[in-house]
Amino acid sequence: MLFLNSTIADLDSIFNLYDIAIAYQKKISDQHWLPFEPELIKKEILENRQWKIVVDGEIACVFCVAYSDPLIWGERDKDPSIYFHRIVTNPKFRGKNFVTEIISWGTMFGKNLGKKYLRMDTWGDNAKLCEYYVKCGFEFLEVIKPKNPELLPAHYAEISLSLFQFEII
Repeated sequence: MLFLNSTIADLDSIFNLYDIAIAYQKKISDQHWLPFEPELIKKEILENRQWKIVVDGEIACVFCVAYSDPLIWGERDKDPSIYFHRIVTNPKFRGKNFVTEIISWGTMFGKNLGKKYLRMDTWGDNAKLCEYYVKCGFEFLEVIKPKNPELLPAHYAEISLSLFQFEII
C-alpha cells in the first residue's frame, strides 16, 4: 500500500471514483455531493493536496487534504490541523479500512508538519458514517451549521455537519 500524491494523469480515475461515490450516496440518502469542478481538483493536485492510496498498482482510495478550513471549523481553525476531505474508496477495495490507514499516515505526515490534529466532517445526520469515524479513532466534537454555506461547494447548502478530530500524539 502506497500513499502518493495524485497527478494530472489521475484525473479520470478520480472523477470516476467521485461519480461512483455520488451514485452510492443517492442510493442511501437524499444528501449527495454535486459534481466537482475539474479546475478545483487540478488546483489541489498542483498544490500536492490530492492524494491516492495505491494497492497492487491500482488506485484504491483518493482523498484531499487542507491545512485550513475556517468556513467549517471557525475559531478552531486556528489550531494546527490537517483536514481530510472527499475520502472515496474504489468499490473493489471496500472493507479495507482505509480511514484507519489514513489516520496512521496522517499522524506521521502531520507530525512532520508540526500539526496537532487530524480533522474531518460529514453530514450531521449520517449516523452510520459518524459511528464508523468514531470506531476508527476520531473523536466526535459537535454538529454545526456552516455560517456561510454560499462560500462552500453547493452540496453544503442547508445542511448540518458532524465534526471529528484525532489528536496527533
